[in-house]
Amino acid sequence: MPADPMPTDRRLDDVTGESVGIVVYRRAGCGFCASLRRQLRRAGVATVERDIWADAGAAAFVRLHAGGNETVPTVDVAGTVLVNPTARQVLTVAREAGIAVPDPPRPWWQRRRGNPEGSG
Repeated sequence: MPADPMPTDRRLDDVTGESVGIVVYRRAGCGFCASLRRQLRRAGVATVERDIWADAGAAAFVRLHAGGNETVPTVDVAGTVLVNPTARQVLTVAREAGIAVPDPPRPWWQRRRGNPEGSG
């Protein structure tokens, strides 16, 4: 029997080995990937990243879901695949899938400083 080109361990964190519901398929030098990574980290969401240039199975997964193209970022959120999504789209699908997503931080203009008067 041929080996499965997309192993089931894609949802395991490389460091902790724990299950993660969001897998981001990316490639080196992709500005859109870097931007999505920053926004998801800022939102406090755990992800597993797969480099499509270093992992043939990851590249095959992306081509399967992106019309034969290697469009990145492509994100698998608990089985729902999003091609070139915004961070907001990823977070919305994650919440709908029951993945714990922290509440977003308050906008900078609504944050209080140490001094309630705002002076100093």
